[in-house]
Amino acid sequence: MLTLEQQIFKQIDKSENILIVFNADWNGDAVASALGLFLYLKKIGKKTEIAAHLAEDDAAANKAAAAWRFLPAFEKIQSSLKNLRKFIVSLDISQATINQIKYTVDGHKLNFIISPEKGWFTPEDISTSSSGFKYDLIFVLDTPDFESLGAIYDNNVEFFYKTTVINIDHQADNEEYGQINYLDLNVVSTAEMVYNLIKQHSQEPLDEDIATCLLAGIISKTKNYKSANLTPRTLLTSSKLIGLGARREEIINQLYRSKPLAVLKSWGKILNNLKTEDKGRIVWSWLEEKDEISALINGQLDVQEIFEEISASVAEAKFIFIAGVHPQSEGIFILIQAAKGFSSTEVLKNYSPAGNARIASAILPFSREEWQEKFIAALKDKLDKNKI
Repeated sequence: MLTLEQQIFKQIDKSENILIVFNADWNGDAVASALGLFLYLKKIGKKTEIAAHLAEDDAAANKAAAAWRFLPAFEKIQSSLKNLRKFIVSLDISQATINQIKYTVDGHKLNFIISPEKGWFTPEDISTSSSGFKYDLIFVLDTPDFESLGAIYDNNVEFFYKTTVINIDHQADNEEYGQINYLDLNVVSTAEMVYNLIKQHSQEPLDEDIATCLLAGIISKTKNYKSANLTPRTLLTSSKLIGLGARREEIINQLYRSKPLAVLKSWGKILNNLKTEDKGRIVWSWLEEKDEISALINGQLDVQEIFEEISASVAEAKFIFIAGVHPQSEGIFILIQAAKGFSSTEVLKNYSPAGNARIASAILPFSREEWQEKFIAALKDKLDKNKI
């Protein structure tokens, strides 16, 4: 019987065109793991592309994505799937020969103008069909369910259900949606899983770029080796990656030593103003200054790191959010992160949210005096009634 690793590489060997996708929240482990796998598959000669949903109006996701631009091949990540399949119009030419073919666009119609040299055509000579999908194998990394892929999945549901999916993850809430589910709850990061997978297949050492991507995923997930779930196995894998040429100093400099002073001051205010509600299930902070709220709206505060720190410190927190008066409107701007099993967009669905289930933002149509009573009270009620 084949091992999971052998099953995966059997699919890789027979595949003609591979797609790698990852979580639309653009967390570091997902981005870095996907890039590491992408570079490896390209190295062994497989035609491979990589994609993740990134909406232009989602400031938080764009900020999260920008943090990883230093990684090799980052520019190869597509934000949507293009030319996924082809629509074919066929014309029977057994009774006629073609002299000229043209096309025009008339409003919402595409007209093909075919001039026969001999003979003529009838409507029965025309038929239509669809080609197969562009990709014949999908890797989904660090993603608990298809919905967490955002529009990459929402706009291409048929593709995901008709194509072989290999699901690689280390988290307990993964819904095991793949034809092959490569899961290990005993590792700290998906990057470790990709490393273990490659190690099972390849006798050649990884190159520096692949090693750098995988080490970046581990460093991100462990908060630079400060997380409580750090294991000796993770440290050993990190040591091996550094031995293979992973650029640890570059990763640390990019992720932890490049924060502007204004951002650090805003972080301090957010943490200093933290409040808890509903026995710690709701944690929030208020920003007073207009320029800080503008920076939050534009994704310049990089608050995902703060959310992660709060999540680690307040284990019972289901929702963490930062709020303040919107500088260009009369409402309250809110950026909210949901714990696993909960949805930020569901909480904000009445306020036209931007973002994804993990992190989303919206403008609440309330005054400063009433927003807590209106929004937080409703959030508590939903938690109590388990409506989220």
